[in-house]
Amino acid sequence: MVLKYVDEYRDGELARGLIAAIRAISTEKIRLMEVCGTHTMSIFRHGIRSVLPETIELLSGPGCPVCVTAQQDIDAFVEIAMQENLILTTFGDLIRVPGTLSSLQNEKGAGRDIRIVYSVFDALDIAAADPEREVVFCGIGFETTTPTVAAAILMATERGIDNFSIHSAHKLTPPALAALMDTPDVEIDGFILPGHVSVITGTDGYREVFEKYRVPSAIAGFEPVDILKAILMLLKQKISGVAALENGYERAVSKEGNLKAIEIMTKVFEPADSVWRGIGEIAKSGMKLRENYNRFNALEKFGIVLKSSPEPAGCSCGQILMGLKTPEECVMYGKRCTPAHPVGPCMVSSEGACAAYYRYRG
Repeated sequence: MVLKYVDEYRDGELARGLIAAIRAISTEKIRLMEVCGTHTMSIFRHGIRSVLPETIELLSGPGCPVCVTAQQDIDAFVEIAMQENLILTTFGDLIRVPGTLSSLQNEKGAGRDIRIVYSVFDALDIAAADPEREVVFCGIGFETTTPTVAAAILMATERGIDNFSIHSAHKLTPPALAALMDTPDVEIDGFILPGHVSVITGTDGYREVFEKYRVPSAIAGFEPVDILKAILMLLKQKISGVAALENGYERAVSKEGNLKAIEIMTKVFEPADSVWRGIGEIAKSGMKLRENYNRFNALEKFGIVLKSSPEPAGCSCGQILMGLKTPEECVMYGKRCTPAHPVGPCMVSSEGACAAYYRYRG
């Protein structure tokens, strides 16, 4: 199937053909995890769950940037925001995530200068325009966003902007997939791999993890035909007993990925152990600034130490991110935890599983 235009990936006739093909061969229970939060929202938005046979269970994985950000990093962002003569810049979803004692939203209400930006370059422009104040950017996200943060740091270096810094809570996707497969009780028969991340990493980015665990894997775009195509690929792999790493998003993803973006990212950052919400510490799954760019490290600049922080009592966000629970199985879902009064980040983020379930419930 070779399609050229976005509208073709929303074509009802093509979608019905894929649904029929899926129903024709799906006879045994299979658990597929969509790793990306954007996939989760797209699956709900287009009603894909409702057209699949009962044999197929879709799980939401650790692909929501806000959701996987550990409580200790949320607390660090709040502590940074409380520094004097400082502007904290952040993406919108992060501002509402409850920390242990406060949230960025609460601190903004208390008078702290916290600004929502659409890109790290907005934060850099703020720093350039106000050199008497420190400007910090909350660095979250996966391989998709990390190269842009690296580019901003290179730009700050070139322009001599010394009042700009970041706290990097950036994550790498393949180590999280490995951690899931190594976790007892996690049952995943196939991965729907994230399209945006794969544009950067290419299919090669998953090769090492795939070769180790041999779990059926398919990279997917975000339109209905993309997702249904990936599900059909995974079903065929499962039935044949031959696992493969397939690229169902050929129009955007290559084998080697975006080499320029990877070069920029690895020039500024290097892998480091990192804590993920619900999963814990995963070796070499985060990105820290290299030594020659460490002057842009906000934690060191302001003498802030990451402290181990428990997740909100009763919140099942971590288990949901691992496919161990669905949102409805959390005792707080829809009761104490709602979009208006979220307890955990899975209900806050527009890509969070709980927010998706709540928005499209019924």
